[in-house]
Amino acid sequence: MGQRYRITRALQEKDNSEKTISLEECKQYFTSKPDFSYTSVFTVTGTTSMSIEGDFFMWSYGGTKIPFRHYQGDIYVSGTNEAVIPKMTEVAGDLGADVLEG
Repeated sequence: MGQRYRITRALQEKDNSEKTISLEECKQYFTSKPDFSYTSVFTVTGTTSMSIEGDFFMWSYGGTKIPFRHYQGDIYVSGTNEAVIPKMTEVAGDLGADVLEG
């Protein structure tokens, strides 16, 4: 089981900033990044196949696609691939958010 991370503004103390990251904000941000694409269904394939509905921003890294999922005002991403850590930190910084484990 891999480590999961959450990009959130829940820890922000500024009164003038949004505490959640909106889906519209995510769409606007990730659209400006050429290595990301949006999908409303993420399919995991292996010995069996499973499709998950939601708001996914797929990061293309080499031949791999890594989902950044927007859910209830936060963005979730798996840390199973080491390359995701600096990208996740970059996204959090750009969005004025923090990264939490879990």
